[in-house]
Amino acid sequence: MATLLYVLHVLGAVIWVGGMAFALLALRPAAHEALEAPQRLALMLGVFRRFFRMLWHVVPIIILTGWAMVYGWYWGFGASVWHVHLMHLTGLVMAGIFAVVALGPFRAMRAALAAGNRAGAAAAMDRVRLGVTINLALGLLTVAVAAWGRFGG
Repeated sequence: MATLLYVLHVLGAVIWVGGMAFALLALRPAAHEALEAPQRLALMLGVFRRFFRMLWHVVPIIILTGWAMVYGWYWGFGASVWHVHLMHLTGLVMAGIFAVVALGPFRAMRAALAAGNRAGAAAAMDRVRLGVTINLALGLLTVAVAAWGRFGG
């Protein structure tokens, strides 16, 4: 059971962090090169709608499997090691940022596009990008902490 929890936890992190890296570092620049603003906004709306829908399932799985491992392997936070505490903190911060972005700027982007307000949609998309960028940085830090703590002490 512990191995299954660990695999689900790691796969969730790979999907989340990898998806953000792909969206920001590959898809966004390619869309800017190939598409005009209206098509780019429509594309990014579709991408983030699908990605955020997936994350509404992935993020709780990551949090719940993390807690299950803390209580199954370490018998609680009091007995766990430094990197577990740091992963917990960054994971909760990332989950909060995701919720704020998905329920705030992303909803505003959808509403602005539906109303034909491209300037408003673009401004909201910039706020989505900022939140995703912050989460990508935190996600990469969390992965580094996990690897360092597990094998580096």
